[in-house]
Amino acid sequence: MSNSGLKDIIKGFKCFGLAVFLAWTDIRQRYRRSTLGPFWISISTAVMLGCIGVIFGGIFKSPIQEFLPFLACGLIIWGFISQCLTEATQVFPSSEAVIKQLPLPLFIYVLRMVTRNIYIFCHNLILIPIVLLIVQRPVGLNGLFFFPGMILLVVNITWISLLIGIICARYRDMAQIVISLLQVCFYVTPIIWMPSLLPERTSAMILGPNPVYHLLEVVRAPLMDQMPTLQNFLFCTFLALFGWLATMFLFDKYRNRIVYW
Repeated sequence: MSNSGLKDIIKGFKCFGLAVFLAWTDIRQRYRRSTLGPFWISISTAVMLGCIGVIFGGIFKSPIQEFLPFLACGLIIWGFISQCLTEATQVFPSSEAVIKQLPLPLFIYVLRMVTRNIYIFCHNLILIPIVLLIVQRPVGLNGLFFFPGMILLVVNITWISLLIGIICARYRDMAQIVISLLQVCFYVTPIIWMPSLLPERTSAMILGPNPVYHLLEVVRAPLMDQMPTLQNFLFCTFLALFGWLATMFLFDKYRNRIVYW
């Protein structure tokens, strides 16, 4: 192998400052004439939280002090995951003109997209302390596990986005398949429903092999002042290791063809 994919990724990280600048420019252009800017997303998320929290909390007969923070954390983290993977389907085609004109590492476009969604995630994150204050639920020392959990989430989302970007650059129809799979993942992952509602055996069958659940839980559990399980951390760590190895192999093999695709 020529290691061109690995070299591209290393160059992309070296140009990380450029990726951050481009991501910030994208957000400024998107909300250039808006007074509240990205906070409009936070407002829409807050309205959705209120509606789903009241309706589904009543349907599932869940205590609002437990269900509302669970729902808020789940929706906000899921929004980051789903938005990254949805935009990953167009990460290379949307930058076609720049890719053909400037000799930048291709990985920088993935970093740009992920960084842009981290900005938006941070805007939405302010809703969580507000919800915790409303239900009078404190965050203890377990909240410190949010930071390693967030690192694991971003590391995994980055390789998945790169993998999706490569496949969708070659096969454009795959974008619709990815979107459909994300809809399935939303319903089989405890985001708007709590795992305690399922029988123990069914919960183990559905949640055990579900990567989205583990990626979500390593970030959500600390925000709920709970310790993520060892299974959550191990699953996300092994997923990152094997995922990056497989993606780098694929990127190294097809990196030079992406510009023609």
